[in-house]
Amino acid sequence: MKALVLCGGIPQIALIQELKSRGITTLLADMNENVVARPYADEFYKVSVLDVEGVTNLAREQCVDFLITVCADQVLQVMAEVSECLGLPCYIDFATAENVSKKSFMKRIFAENDIPTSRFVIMDTFEEEKIAHLQYPLIVKPVDAYSSRGVTKVNAAADVPAAFATASTISRTGKAIVEEFVEGNEISVDVYVEEGKAHVLCLTNLYKIGEDGKFIINRSCIPANVSDAVAAQIAETAQKIADAFGLMNTPMLIQLITDGEHISVVEFCARTGGGIKFMMVKKFSGFDVVKAVVDLTLGNKPHVAPFEKPVTYTVNEFVYCYAGTLERLEGFEELLNEGVITDYKQFKSSGSVFTTINGSGDRVAYFCIEANDKEELHRRHAVANARIRAISADGEDLIRHDLIARYDA
Repeated sequence: MKALVLCGGIPQIALIQELKSRGITTLLADMNENVVARPYADEFYKVSVLDVEGVTNLAREQCVDFLITVCADQVLQVMAEVSECLGLPCYIDFATAENVSKKSFMKRIFAENDIPTSRFVIMDTFEEEKIAHLQYPLIVKPVDAYSSRGVTKVNAAADVPAAFATASTISRTGKAIVEEFVEGNEISVDVYVEEGKAHVLCLTNLYKIGEDGKFIINRSCIPANVSDAVAAQIAETAQKIADAFGLMNTPMLIQLITDGEHISVVEFCARTGGGIKFMMVKKFSGFDVVKAVVDLTLGNKPHVAPFEKPVTYTVNEFVYCYAGTLERLEGFEELLNEGVITDYKQFKSSGSVFTTINGSGDRVAYFCIEANDKEELHRRHAVANARIRAISADGEDLIRHDLIARYDA
């Protein structure tokens, strides 16, 4: 068999390895020739994974048996659309993939099905009178982007037009959502829907940079700090979402805000969280979502079994840089060997140029710390921040250590 893997990030490495373990030939498509998953694939093709025509032509020319990806948002639509066009197997049909990726459709379905969410307005041209009933602060974001690109918090009416222009420019459809900002802690909820039943696999606290009104994740902590009552609300809401969107067998990611008593859903998608989340989900739930997606695509039905979660605390730190050109990372391997950190990944290669932080795609690396108590977790985190370096071509350390130091979880 031959599979076309769309996107070449860290999760796709695990996907390619899973496919190869089953004797399946792997073709990788990505517009970036230097993606980290490229060395693992049998063949590489420089094709944008958001180019439906380009992906269709490649799949047809190479006579692939199926297309597949994991932990990728907008790519899900392309995978489903091309699979449907070519009559290839896919765990989600195109109509559903489109619906769960469109924030405009999503918010409407939330409102119609009593799924808690903030008040909102969707526009393709800015009209001030349409948002007059909304209370500030507001969040302005594209209807169809990801990685926090184009998302801005505004505190006054005078700032909305500029934020709207940014969001609508980034949107592929030219539309933006303006919604009320909900105060509270952000939780990432990884779910697997098995035969229509939503199983909550992992709850994660998310922390964001918050500079210049942006919302870019720089840290995640597991387990999430939520009460049993809030956890019950989350489970109930996950089932409501699965029912409302007709989801039967699929991974699902929900982003929500909680004030400690209530929840408000920001958005969701029929995928697992990006980056290294697939590894965390497996550790804390025993469920391998990458394997599950391959099984689903090949016509098998994964089962979520009971799992005794380990009593440990985990922090995943996503590392960003000041402006400059990367030459090398230092300190990470030594910290791994000493047991201070339990894992790390380098996302950017030598020669990568950093300017400003615009999204999660600007991360240079990540590291993971685990401990049996929070005091030890904090100690190891401080040690790691003091010793890691991202050396520039000029010999300077580019890492934003100030962002890492903002750790109070």
